[in-house]
Amino acid sequence: MQAIVLAGGKGTRLRPFTHVFPKPLMPLGEREPMPILEVVLRQLARHGFHDVTIITGYLTELIEAFCGNGRRFGTSIDYQREVTPLGTAGGLVLVDRPKEPVLVLNGDILTTLDFSAMASFHRSQGAKATIASFPRTVRIDFGVLEFANDPHVLAGYREKPEFSFQVSMGLYMLDPVAWDFLAPGRELTMPDLLEQMRAAGHPVHCFRQDCTWLDIGRHDDYAAANEMFEARRPEFLGLPDRPRLKIG
Repeated sequence: MQAIVLAGGKGTRLRPFTHVFPKPLMPLGEREPMPILEVVLRQLARHGFHDVTIITGYLTELIEAFCGNGRRFGTSIDYQREVTPLGTAGGLVLVDRPKEPVLVLNGDILTTLDFSAMASFHRSQGAKATIASFPRTVRIDFGVLEFANDPHVLAGYREKPEFSFQVSMGLYMLDPVAWDFLAPGRELTMPDLLEQMRAAGHPVHCFRQDCTWLDIGRHDDYAAANEMFEARRPEFLGLPDRPRLKIG
């Protein structure tokens, strides 16, 4: 199966680290650090996605030097470079139209999602696109005022409410028809692509699974991912737990 890894962003929210490293090469773990992109590639291979294209842009040379041909991760890698940023979906035009559904994912996410289960779900539902979905709760750290018809008359007052949402994990299964909505040099975000497909009558589904997920976009997210990977490395890499030394 084929996968496309999006690894062209500048990671501005993780500066100053990303002045030196592209975000997908940020290391995880204290002992035996591993770049997040290596984690992703090893997961792809474990779930049967051996044919991988990495779309690069920022600090391309470092990503290509580290990943090489991908053989040591169990994959075969080729590269496409965005000269001008084209958005989260626009760069897909650099990849030849596939013949089968393709997994498209950001190269900077830490998750235990079963990629092969998502691919099976996509095919079984007859979807043309599938989004991996994750529950998120957002807390508003203020007293929220509610109004009805008169904006000067209070209709409700909630102190620091919480709201629950389903959010995109940055993983997608796309059928070849998605390439009909791409154009060379045209900027396009993934939400816009999926909305255009849906408006054209192509079913877009959501895949939900009980899993762990972190988008390593901010300093606090990176710190959390670092601790989580260190504590649960076998879970992310599909390795057996190391035996623990008994003391006393």
